[in-house]
Amino acid sequence: MRLFTDKKLLVATHNAGKLEEIAALLAPFGIDIVGAKEMNLPEPEETESTFVGNARIKAHAAAKATGLPALADDSGIEVDCLNGAPGVYTADWATTPQGRDFTMAMTKTWNACEDIDAPAPRVARFRSTLVLAWPDGHDEVFAGKVEGQIVWPMRGALGHGYDPMFQPDGYDITFAEMDPAEKNRISHRADAFRQLVTIFEV
Repeated sequence: MRLFTDKKLLVATHNAGKLEEIAALLAPFGIDIVGAKEMNLPEPEETESTFVGNARIKAHAAAKATGLPALADDSGIEVDCLNGAPGVYTADWATTPQGRDFTMAMTKTWNACEDIDAPAPRVARFRSTLVLAWPDGHDEVFAGKVEGQIVWPMRGALGHGYDPMFQPDGYDITFAEMDPAEKNRISHRADAFRQLVTIFEV
């Protein structure tokens, strides 16, 4: 496994919430974090059918365009009674001509469960796959998850994406009701990051 020895890392995302979360998780390492939006990078088309495939597309495109090591995350929510949907298409379920509407996406997800009269608990998990790519084409992959269930109605105003409908195992509150520091401790991204940080030189 290749160690990360650079002082600057490009996070290949245009999502401000995701960038903030990743920057907070990497803060102890004193690395200069820059986002794709700051670098005026286009969002590459995500054409793969897996989290790792799409994360690789984003990480390698950003590393190649900037000459910086680039970290990309592809994440989503899998609902068991929907055969794992929306999964890798989580963001697509939220896409509208005006941008992403996660309230619409969460409503669509819940209604899909209602349409098949899925029994409770409606088991689900968040998955996060991180790919760290270097300009020379090398990459390292780290996959994390957090188990839980989806709940309705949506609860909480913190977090982003599907957080208001996801209740992690062992809690009676959703990610969107949870203190961000606590969420960052137990989240799917945190699980992947626990593996990722083993390659950073402290």
